[in-house]
Amino acid sequence: MKNPLIIVSVILLLTIANSVFAQDWPQYLGPDRNSTSTQKNLLRTWPVTGPEVLWTANIGIGYGGPVVKDGKVYLLDRIDSIGDIMRSFELATGKELWKSEIASPGAFPFPGSRSVPTIEGNYVYGCGAVGDLFCIDIKTHQLVWHKNIWTDFSGKELPIWAISQCPLIYKNMVVVSSHAPEAGVVAYNKLTGDVVWKTPNLGNETYVSPVVVKISGEDHIVMVTSSTNPFGHPGAEKTPGNIIGIDPATGKALWEYKNWECHISVANAVAAGDNKLLVVGGYELGCVMIKVDKKADGSFGVTELFKHNDFGDHTKPPVLVNGYFYGQFSTNGKRDGLVCMNKNGKIMWKTKNEPKFDKGSMILADGLIFATDGANKLYLIAPDTIAFKPLASADLLKAGGVDSRNRMTNFGGPTQNWAPIALADGKLLIRDQSRLFCIKVVQ
Repeated sequence: MKNPLIIVSVILLLTIANSVFAQDWPQYLGPDRNSTSTQKNLLRTWPVTGPEVLWTANIGIGYGGPVVKDGKVYLLDRIDSIGDIMRSFELATGKELWKSEIASPGAFPFPGSRSVPTIEGNYVYGCGAVGDLFCIDIKTHQLVWHKNIWTDFSGKELPIWAISQCPLIYKNMVVVSSHAPEAGVVAYNKLTGDVVWKTPNLGNETYVSPVVVKISGEDHIVMVTSSTNPFGHPGAEKTPGNIIGIDPATGKALWEYKNWECHISVANAVAAGDNKLLVVGGYELGCVMIKVDKKADGSFGVTELFKHNDFGDHTKPPVLVNGYFYGQFSTNGKRDGLVCMNKNGKIMWKTKNEPKFDKGSMILADGLIFATDGANKLYLIAPDTIAFKPLASADLLKAGGVDSRNRMTNFGGPTQNWAPIALADGKLLIRDQSRLFCIKVVQ
């Protein structure tokens, strides 16, 4: 007869193991690529001095955030004279475990890293600022394969803000957007780097990473392209951007919305339920909500539900909480701060400059929003549709340096701590322009 105590113990161990696994942050925007964590028992108040900082690690300048799996942190760092540097740290202590350099020298405006790696199984995938896509074995720390998503498809001069791609793993593929002359979205075999499929070029340059959404129960890869950048391409014919649904098995375009107006698109589409997608930006239009319907013949149609310039987010997709979107809508021409909008496009409130929110990062967990303001503050916020309700805040992020060669190469400073944040095992990971630091946020 089996011992019931042993059975119960095994069940408890499996439950704990599954809980720890669910708390990993293995890719851009978290486990489901939607800025949401399953973490529970989070602190709802902080000491006057702020939450406890468990450790810090010195890193280079940049805008790329960390990922976490099995107690290890991975961050894509960069030194322009060398190239991209994948670094791994111990989550508990911040001790650097290893690093692997990808020779890819080059300089560009706002230097430093600008993407988030993806980890699955024994491999971590990164995409560097000059287009180097690579797979590293996390056990041997050796390079498994290495491609270039720009030059491999006849790319010449880099886009004005370089390459900004956070790899998406879908089944046996790693998917990124090339937007070189001979490719749009490209799917590679995740173990070999061989091209599985690629779309034609999809239009203007983009800094958006692909995301998978459900449309009528089917997986679609959704990609957003920019409208013509009048500053980056003066004199060029102005064309709108696109929102495109792609069959993940074949790369075939399934549907397209052709009236997106944002000349520097960065944020990916957000699934809003009922086949609806919200896309946000920071130039021209702030947001558009579309609905994709499957027709009787198996094709798809797109309906625009609303679009306006009272809600948006310059660098990240908004967080969706109980049917309401929260986004940081501050751009060169807008200073709306943190904004709340319902699914019908109605604005509920804006913080404007009291307080300011500008290109920071947000995570939803345990009914709370953690938000950096893009400058130096970290906020703990209770989502509320009536008014902005901060529970706590702390000055944690530091300013970097300033490169005075020209205005397009500035880095650091209090207005450019824009990296995505990560939450794993009760620890919040944030980078500024010189440090990666770990904060205890669990009870």
